[in-house]
Amino acid sequence: MNSLTKIGAFGTALAATFAAAYGIGNAVSPVDTAPEKAAHESAGHAPEGEPAAAPAPGGLQVAADGYALDLRTPRVQAGERSGLRFVIRDENGRPVTDYRVEHEKELHLIVASRDLTTYRHLHPVRAKDGTWSTSTTLPAAGGYRVLADFTPAAEEEGLTLGADLAVAGTSEPSALPATSRTATVDGYTVELSGDLATGRESDLTFTVRRDGRPVTTLQPYLGAYGHLVALRSGDLAYLHVHPHQEAKGNATSGPRVAFTTTAPSTGSYRLFLDFKADGEVHTAAFTVRPEGSPAQPEAHEDAPGSTHGH
Repeated sequence: MNSLTKIGAFGTALAATFAAAYGIGNAVSPVDTAPEKAAHESAGHAPEGEPAAAPAPGGLQVAADGYALDLRTPRVQAGERSGLRFVIRDENGRPVTDYRVEHEKELHLIVASRDLTTYRHLHPVRAKDGTWSTSTTLPAAGGYRVLADFTPAAEEEGLTLGADLAVAGTSEPSALPATSRTATVDGYTVELSGDLATGRESDLTFTVRRDGRPVTTLQPYLGAYGHLVALRSGDLAYLHVHPHQEAKGNATSGPRVAFTTTAPSTGSYRLFLDFKADGEVHTAAFTVRPEGSPAQPEAHEDAPGSTHGH
């Protein structure tokens, strides 16, 4: 929806890093989806006669199951309003122009910094030729991941593809925020109950309060009373999350919003809960660790706070 060493001004080193990232991006984009065997196996399908592997989490691949994410904007400038353009291509390299609607949208776009302190949940607009576009401001330089969550009309199951985005400027990455069961955003306090479990489904419930009072007027957002994105620290693997309650028309609800998800491994995860109240969408962020995960390194005292937006 990692422990980073504090880095000073990038200067030449940053330029070299971005040049390398850009070179890698050019090497794989536009992406060739011809190697069907590789895509098939990476999606959890083993060659005939071999045991099937567990499906990989979403967002780790730029191409899978015959589809590819072609990010046409591989780098933007920190602190500036920037456009993002991309195309979803099929196995023949043609832009996909027909999608199923999931959670009221044909495609959900997540942009997150590698240190998981900046998060954006965007809904780009698709042109007739299949090109998607949107704009956002990313406040800090460094490495980011772009995650496209969609279901082509020709498929029954959705998939999430990911690509790297370089944000130019002087960077000072932050340590992952410490684990917490309470988050405060825009005057709202959100409390998390339930534990993320490894290898099995678990329920997570969020309770929204304002000034100590339960908020019972949560408004529908993307077909539910909250939208949860879970990302694994380190590789930003995207976890699929399912809400317990769908929204009914314009009826309000609250103060609790519940979801079911599964952690593919131990480690640290960031949970980003989007909820709508008083006509505005707010994002509460949490760091959680499934039972059995190694101890989390302490965050830097001077690390900047998380930034979220839409």
